[in-house]
Amino acid sequence: MDLLFFILVCYGLTQILVYGSIFNKIRPRHHFFHCPMCMGFWVGAFIYWLFNPFDPTYGFAYGCLSSGTSYALCQIFGDEGINFRTNKT
Repeated sequence: MDLLFFILVCYGLTQILVYGSIFNKIRPRHHFFHCPMCMGFWVGAFIYWLFNPFDPTYGFAYGCLSSGTSYALCQIFGDEGINFRTNKT
C-alpha cells in the first residue's frame, strides 16, 4: 500500500506542477517544466528524500518509478477523463 500511495502522491504533485494554471505566471518556458516525465523524476526524488532524509540509497530508483508512472498516468488521464486514441488515416 505504501508504494501505491507514493505513486499517487507523485502523480498528483506532478500534475499540479506541470498543468496547474496557478503556476502559469511563474512556470518557466523551458520544456522541462512542461514535461510530466522530467518533472515526475524530480518530484519522486524529492518525495523520497522528504520521507527518508538520511537514507539516499533508493532516491534515484524512486525518481525513476515516479517518472514512469507519472508520465503513463498523464497519458491515460486528462481533463476530460480517460484519453482514447484512435487511428485517423
